[in-house]
Amino acid sequence: MSAFHRDLVNAKFIPRFSFGPGLTWLVRRAKPRGRRAPDDMIIEDVTVGGAVPVSLRMYRPKSLTGIAPALLWMHGGGFLIGNPEQDEESSIGFARDLGITVVALRYRLAPEHRAPAALDDAYAALTWVVANAKARGIDASKIAIGGASAGGGLAATLAIYAHDKGDVTPLFQLLVYPMLDDRTVLRTDMDTRNVRMWSPGSNRFAWSAYLGHDPGDQETSPYAAAARREDLTGLPPAWIGVGTLDLFHDEDLEYARRLDEAGVPCETYVVSGAFHGFDTAFRHAGVSQDFWKEQKRALRAAFDV
Repeated sequence: MSAFHRDLVNAKFIPRFSFGPGLTWLVRRAKPRGRRAPDDMIIEDVTVGGAVPVSLRMYRPKSLTGIAPALLWMHGGGFLIGNPEQDEESSIGFARDLGITVVALRYRLAPEHRAPAALDDAYAALTWVVANAKARGIDASKIAIGGASAGGGLAATLAIYAHDKGDVTPLFQLLVYPMLDDRTVLRTDMDTRNVRMWSPGSNRFAWSAYLGHDPGDQETSPYAAAARREDLTGLPPAWIGVGTLDLFHDEDLEYARRLDEAGVPCETYVVSGAFHGFDTAFRHAGVSQDFWKEQKRALRAAFDV
């Protein structure tokens, strides 16, 4: 019997690979282009000024009037690669189906820009959205943050950082198989035979590039790896989704458990037989569509729309 979900059985043909300097460089050269804006959508690129300019890609339905919630979204890619355009279909879907504005962040990448550069960009984006909420038709009391993989990890650290700063308070955090704990690279007890898309080798390289030191060291900041935070009290409610074959499965469910223990409502959605990034590799599979619909349901409930 296959370990993979019935909709993902062809994952057995996905070659095993690990990111390093060469593959990172190669993938960065193949930048996806943003699609032409559908007739019912406004897609706008905005540069937020400051000591370091931050680039945002915004999605808003043309039919949206008055103020509405917003989702600040952070793409995946191990902190090494990626951009907002890779999630364009999902961003448009969230904006259209929920009647919200999606603000997708283009944050600085490692190893050229190590932590906390990405977090600085994320916080600058969050504070800009809050400060410009009225002008942009956004309800400042209903701003959620979210992301996938490294973007999910970045959203989790942003929630912690925003809590500590005390200036802005996100309503909700949507964490899609988030990259939360650099200490996972130290584990030797994991069965990784059916791991796909993100390997232990990729994980070690990415954390090393992002942190600027060996992952697992005591010096890792909770502003870089959210699981390093000892006290999770007071953080925004969360949704965490992950597959049973994902390298991040254990660290994600442990973080969810700790959030609940700290009194932070956290809903989990675990997909049996799903690997890291399965919804990207098999975007139109039924299990992937269900996974995205669960994210949409969680956001709808959080926004109360």
